[in-house]
Amino acid sequence: MKYYLLTAIAFISLALGLIGIVLPVLPTTPFVLLSAGIFSVSSPERARKLENSRIFGSYLRHWRTRQGVPLRVKVRAIIVLWAGLILSMILAQSKIVSIILPIIGISVTLHLVLIKTFKEEQPDEILETETTDSQDITGIS
Repeated sequence: MKYYLLTAIAFISLALGLIGIVLPVLPTTPFVLLSAGIFSVSSPERARKLENSRIFGSYLRHWRTRQGVPLRVKVRAIIVLWAGLILSMILAQSKIVSIILPIIGISVTLHLVLIKTFKEEQPDEILETETTDSQDITGIS
């Protein structure tokens, strides 16, 4: 019974994390982390699959290694956040919503900006590193 309950909670949390990818006011990472933690207890195989998944794997790897979030992910998240908030304000046409949503947007944007940024190596940087390494090996300066 415990297995089924934990598995159900993990899948619900994972579904909320998936919704959070497209719904800007719902956080993705905490739900994915909760799912991974529960799966590690109830089904280690599912935990491994989640960590290797194309959609959620990066959330878990960046959290576990404390490398930070790639800049492109931050930029995409901020764009989707504000697009969703502006659309919500237009559709709601409410003064209170038009006051609350920008406050939420500014708070989430500040949070994203303040998170450590993971610097991904560009192909040119990798090539330069390989060239430098090969020169050191051959003794050529």
